[in-house]
Amino acid sequence: MRRWHSVDRVDLRIFTEPQQGAGYDDLLSVARTAEAAGYDAFFRSDHYLVMGNASGEPGPTDAWITLAGLARDTERIRLGTLVNSATFRLPGPLAIAVAQVDQMSRGRVELGLGAGWFEREHAAYGIPFPELGERFDRLAEQLEIVTGLWGTLPGERFGFAGAHYALEDSPALPKPVQRPRPPVIVGGHGKKRTPELAARFADEFNVAFSAPDAVAAQFERVEAACRAIGRDPGELVRSIAQVICVGRDDAEVAKRALTLGRDEAELRESGLAGTPAEVVDKLGRWREQTGATRVYLQLLDLGDLDQVELVAAEVAPQLG
Repeated sequence: MRRWHSVDRVDLRIFTEPQQGAGYDDLLSVARTAEAAGYDAFFRSDHYLVMGNASGEPGPTDAWITLAGLARDTERIRLGTLVNSATFRLPGPLAIAVAQVDQMSRGRVELGLGAGWFEREHAAYGIPFPELGERFDRLAEQLEIVTGLWGTLPGERFGFAGAHYALEDSPALPKPVQRPRPPVIVGGHGKKRTPELAARFADEFNVAFSAPDAVAAQFERVEAACRAIGRDPGELVRSIAQVICVGRDDAEVAKRALTLGRDEAELRESGLAGTPAEVVDKLGRWREQTGATRVYLQLLDLGDLDQVELVAAEVAPQLG
């Protein structure tokens, strides 16, 4: 079993996909369990349509309505999105919503923002879905607007004139509790624009569901983009997201894989599946190969609170 030192510290965060079928009470149970177990944060996706063969019932939940409720129903755990779709919201109202939830949580909110990709959910709920180039253009403008509104000093005004959004004489209110702003997360696999946007706007860069060599290569692109604009790459937190399937023994791992409808061997190869000792070892290899210091644990079975507690009790203490 791998033994960790304090320098190897890795933050563990719970990451949920409620579009697969979950209501607010389900998410609250997971968030409260994660908080009691000592996790750093509870995050959720921003999707409006189920993926795969699940029914999706009782139906989608809105990311920021959910997080507003959790802001009042939890005490310590940080809350955020991985990631909001820039196609779903106008940047001004998004900045207002996130700032308000930051106030409601007393400064525990983080914003992940991406270009959007799931065309079917846009069609299902009447949301325009432009071509990829325009989606990235809109994402760039949204990042500039949201961070610009939050960064405007009290009493001053904010304006922006872009190809897709224009703001005139905005009072840039409300202000979030966190200063200079809530952390902003950018992520993805794009080789040029994604690293450039991260270098300009992000506090954290995330690569999800990828092999270590691909993650390391993308982190290197982000570092190069930072250096190109004179930013210290060390200012960005590096994070990954992986599905979890952790059991006390092989039989429990197999049972959890069956519940997810996933192949156990595939999960062991590509995700964080196995016994606590195996997962600690795998996280050690990830840390060494990529430099990631934060891991989002994708919990696909939201009723499996035992797994949340198991990882907190037997994996987290060995991570520094």
